[in-house]
Amino acid sequence: MRLLLDTHVLLWALDDPARLGRKTRSLIERSEVLVSVASLWEISIKAGLGKLQIEPGDVFDAIEPSGFDVLPVQAEHAIEVFSLGLMHGDPFDRLLVAQAVSERITLLTFDHALSSYGPSVRLVE
Repeated sequence: MRLLLDTHVLLWALDDPARLGRKTRSLIERSEVLVSVASLWEISIKAGLGKLQIEPGDVFDAIEPSGFDVLPVQAEHAIEVFSLGLMHGDPFDRLLVAQAVSERITLLTFDHALSSYGPSVRLVE
């Protein structure tokens, strides 16, 4: 299975995996895991605003050693956002859903509101 980690899931997977639960950790361990550049952008913005106490470069540096791969934002991802509708207002989350749909992968998230986007979204157990 190919997974795209929501920003919160990424941060917990890197910093405090026990918060994810046994089933979610197992799913991540046996999957190809991707991290969107959009998540790194979101982390950088929130850290710059003081909403996150984290160094964005440290997050980036931890991705590869964790066995995760970086997913760049492509033009088709941005265009896919248009087709999603406005079921969710957060532009970062909507871009993550668009990437999941475009790439035919599963977005792993805590955000129940994103589940309305259908089978490309899986809630953390």
